[in-house]
Formats: sequence, C-alpha cells, structure tokens
Amino acid sequence: MPPPWPGTRAAPWHRPRTRAERVADPTHAPPRADLPALGVRRPWLVAVMNLLIAIAGIAALLAVEVRELPDVDRPVINVRAQLPGGSPETMDAEVTRILEGAVARVSGVTDISSASEENSTRIRVEFRPGYDLDRAATDVREAISQVTRELPDDVEQLAVFKAEEDAQEVVRVAVSSTVYSEEALTRIVEQNIAPALLSLPGVADVPLFGNRERTLRVIVDPLRLASYGLTVSDVAAVLRQAPLDVPAGSFRGGDQQLLVRADASVVTAEQVADTIITGTVRIDDIADVTFAPADAESFVRLDGQRVIGVGVVRQAGSNTIEIAAGVDRALERLNARFDDVTLTKISDNAIFIRGAVREVLASLLLAVLIVVATIRVFSGSLRLTLVPAVAIPVSLLGTVAAIWLLGFSINILTLLALVLATGLIVDDAIVVLENIQRRRRLGLGANAAAVLGTRQVFFAVVATTVVLAAVFVPIAFLPGTAGRLFREFGLVLAVAVAISSFVALSLVPAAMARLGTSKESAVDRQLHRLGDGLQRFYGRTLGGLLAHPWLALVACLAAAGSAGALYFQHDQELLPEEDRGEINVFARGPDGVGLPYMERQAN
Repeated sequence: MPPPWPGTRAAPWHRPRTRAERVADPTHAPPRADLPALGVRRPWLVAVMNLLIAIAGIAALLAVEVRELPDVDRPVINVRAQLPGGSPETMDAEVTRILEGAVARVSGVTDISSASEENSTRIRVEFRPGYDLDRAATDVREAISQVTRELPDDVEQLAVFKAEEDAQEVVRVAVSSTVYSEEALTRIVEQNIAPALLSLPGVADVPLFGNRERTLRVIVDPLRLASYGLTVSDVAAVLRQAPLDVPAGSFRGGDQQLLVRADASVVTAEQVADTIITGTVRIDDIADVTFAPADAESFVRLDGQRVIGVGVVRQAGSNTIEIAAGVDRALERLNARFDDVTLTKISDNAIFIRGAVREVLASLLLAVLIVVATIRVFSGSLRLTLVPAVAIPVSLLGTVAAIWLLGFSINILTLLALVLATGLIVDDAIVVLENIQRRRRLGLGANAAAVLGTRQVFFAVVATTVVLAAVFVPIAFLPGTAGRLFREFGLVLAVAVAISSFVALSLVPAAMARLGTSKESAVDRQLHRLGDGLQRFYGRTLGGLLAHPWLALVACLAAAGSAGALYFQHDQELLPEEDRGEINVFARGPDGVGLPYMERQAN
C-alpha cells in the first residue's frame, strides 16, 4: 500500500475491530453501570475498594472477641439462703415460697425452680434469651429486699449469684504458705485474695476449698452445767445476745441532736467467758471458751502440701479467655504484694480454648494454601494464580469485618465457617477467571475479554451466591440452643459468599485486564494433556449415562437411601466429646466415715 503523500510513511494496518470489541472498550464504549466495566475502566477505584475491605478486616481482627463457642448461655440468676436448724419443710414454707413469690414478679423471667434442703434453700431463675444479666441481678435483689422482713429473723447468707448453681470453675488457684497457719492463711484469702478475684469483669463467684475459718468454740462441761441447773439452750440464748449493738435513743439540746447506741458486744474469748448466764453464773463456770479453726469440711493438696483452693466461676455470657487473662494479671499483683504467700494457677480452661482456636486457624491457613496450589496446578499459569490468591484473603478479611460489625466473635464455629467458605469463595473467582481466559483464547483483547467474559457469567455468579445464602441463612433461625449455637455459623457463611461475589465481579476483571500471558512450562503441558484425557473420559462417561438415564437415577436413589439408613445408626449429640488431657479420679468411702478417713485413703 503506497503512502498517501510523498515523503510520508504509511500507517500500520490493524484488523478492524468487531462491534463487541467496540462496545466493550472502556475508552470508546458508552458508560454502563456494572461492576465488570467499572473494574476495567476504573481499576484503581476497584483496587482501593477491595483494599478498604481488607483494612477493615485487619482492624476488626485486632478488636473482635475470641472465645471457644458463641454466647449461648442462658441468663440465669441463683438465689441462696440459709436458716440454721431449718428442716426441708420449714425451708420450703417459710423461706422458699416467699423468695419465689418475690422473684416471680420480676420482668423477663421465664422459669423458676427451687430446692429446699436441710438448713438451706436454692432458687434458680432463668430469664429470656438476650436479657441483660446485670439488670436481671439488680431486679432480683430489689425484689428480694422488699420481702426480707417477711423472712425468719435467723435467715443468713442471703445472696444472689449471676451463675448456674452447678457451674464449674474456669480457673483454679492454689494458695500456700510456709509461714502462716491454715487459719491465718484463710483470713488472708478471704480478706484480700478472694475480693481481688471477685472484682474481675465476668466473675460470678469465688468459692474456697480447704479453708479453715476462725470460730468461737464454747466447750460445755455437762457435769458443771447440770450442777447449776442449766441447759444448753440457756447457754445458746446468752451467746445469741452477745453481739449486742442496738440504738438506745437520742439526746436533743439546743441545735444539736446526739444519737445513743447501746454497744455491749463481746469480741474476745475472755469477754465471752465473763458473760453472765444467770445470777452469778458465768459461761466460764460451765464451759471452756477459745477461738480455734473450724472443723475441716474439705482439704486440698498440691504436691503433697496442704493448700487453700480458690475457684473462679464465670458469669453466664462472659468470656473465659478474658477472665483467665484477668486472673493472670491479678495473680502477678498478689504474688508481688504478699512475700510469704504463693499463688499458683493449677488449672485453666482458657489454655484448651486457645489451643483449639490455634488449630482451627492453622487449618484455615492450610486450606488457603491448598486452594492456591490447586489453582496453580490446573491453571498452568502463575499470573492467573495471583488473581484468586488475592481474592481469597480479601474475602476472608471482609468476612472478619462483618463478624465484628454483627457483634459476633472469633470462635471455633465461625472459624470452621471460614474454612468451609474458603472453597466457596474461590469458586466465583475461578468461574469469572476461566470465562475471561476463554474469551481471550477466542481472540478478544484483554479489556474486552475481561468485560464480556464477566458479564456473561454475572448472573450465574449472583444466582450461585443467592442459592448458597438461602441454604446457610435458615441455619441461623433454628429454635432453641442449637439455633443460638449455629446462628453465627450460618450468617458468617452467607456473608462470606456475598463478599466473594463482589470481589469476583470487581477485582478479578480489573486484574485480568492488566495481566499478560505467561509461557507454559513442560510440566504445565503434561498437566494439560492429562486434563484433556480426563475430559475425554468424562465425555464418554456422560454419553453412556445419557444413553441409560435410569442407571444414574437408580445410583442416586441408592446413595440417598444408604445415607438415610446410616443417619439413624449414628449417635446424636449437640457437641462432640472433647479430650482436654485431664484425668479425674473419684472415690466414695463407706457411709458414715469422716474426712480424716478419706484423707488416709487418699494418701
């Protein structure tokens, strides 16, 4: 073709573009409001949008709560009261019924159960799911305070706890000392250590084991008591009046008013011994008075040494990991405060929880690596592998951001949802990527192939996402404990597939429009030949099944029937049994034996 003018060069000849290429070219095509065209026309905008998703996920990862399982604890309040000498019938009639009537008037209560025993009563109050536990405890305390005057005067230790009656300790601590006696060590634990642990956020109760409180012992001599014509009841009545501290009126004079109290409390053994029973008879005349440790009801040993055990019971809905971290900080402060007292943590449920979470995180990382390696093997191109390798972490981090926004936590079930979502996330990216590659092999340019290839599968990707969400979302609305347990699991999966669709329809075409082609290696060519062979085998198998459709139907029905039959053969439970690496040995002695006998047997 000669040049049009002398001295000029002819322009290079280009193949005329097809209509599809002209429409898809972002520099000439009219604007169209869809993600594929936006990704090709404004790649930096799409890149920044996906980068913001990743940054939000990283920020959420640093702030989201980590726990073993979702919060499925029911709001439960326990009320305890003791009446010395009260029979079960007396406790039920004079204490339990009054307290139950008061608690029943509290709003939000769904269930009340009680147990009246010798000298004590226990009332369990359950509130509707989601009810604030602190508000429930406050309402119960106010209701009980209104009926306190109706209770017998001897009722003591009336307490309200924000935990189940049979709740197990999440952390156990041993307190030992080579200087203090058991009585003195018990006083230190009750006055300093137990309050410090009870003040930690999420702690409901701090029970003590093996403690020996300081008690007043009045050992009555029956012979001397009989010689004065007195009974044990006379002595008990005097002792009940010993801590006398009552108002005695007031004096008014001028602008002042003075309140007067009659304080005749006895606090020492000598004062108790000098207390008059009748006439000139004193307690010292008929009994020996002394302060001594209370009789042991339990004992705790650590490495053969007697210690005092301190348990930490968590509130319903609280986080075990956060409680354990708070206990560690408290033990560090208490060990630095008391030179002659040693606090040792002997068990911690958070250790197992952290290990379980780490195992699931390792499984998630391994799943991502396996998926990326599989894509590399079957795509035959390292450049093409980079696209889903970037899409997977963006989608996962976006899901973590959604977990934080929804108020969920990082737990075993949400991590398992992320592991399961890894395969679903990459599906959309692979579908878009493969269709773009097919368009490029048909001769389209990079931009045109990215836009048209993505548009062709756009509704297929959206339909897949909607179908998966329709499968996972109903899991979140299961009734009962199972529904609360798997609510986060179902919603996290639904959010993950939704975010993956956005990434596949925006980031993948933007990246594919700017990625060039890479050369095939000898290994890739061998894999392609293997893939071609598998494709031919699949074609022959598919042709045979289409020629005999009843064969495929019978095989599917047989598989479904076998699965249904095996379903009823398996044991069914909400959560599987766990091996936490602990061995517990339980022993029961003969009826009537005391603690010294059991201690000898334990030795």
